[in-house]
Amino acid sequence: MSLLENETNTKSIKTNSNYIPKQPVHIECSIERTLDAIGGKWSFLVLRELFGGTKRFGVLQKKVNGVSPKSLTETLRHLEEQGVLERKAYATVPVTVEYTLTPKGHDLHQILKEMKLWSAKWS
Repeated sequence: MSLLENETNTKSIKTNSNYIPKQPVHIECSIERTLDAIGGKWSFLVLRELFGGTKRFGVLQKKVNGVSPKSLTETLRHLEEQGVLERKAYATVPVTVEYTLTPKGHDLHQILKEMKLWSAKWS
């Protein structure tokens, strides 16, 4: 090996061994924004039920096993604030409230179907 080749190899080794990767502080991620829009663990189950059509609060509470009224209320409010579902209240005694997916909410259907297929395949 010539002196020039040896010097070139030494430089490349120094360059490679001294490389320190940057640690990003925050990366804007569309997956992160999607998860923020969907919300907590009950949201997926609520969405699953609403893909079948408009539902009342009581029906949702029965269909989503284990959810407390408080958690269901918080989940529904979050999804409404994100524009994923619409809440319609009727002036009855007691008040009747129905929840329906918006077009934005319906767009999540394919994502949840893929998650269901993945779960069936791998669990």
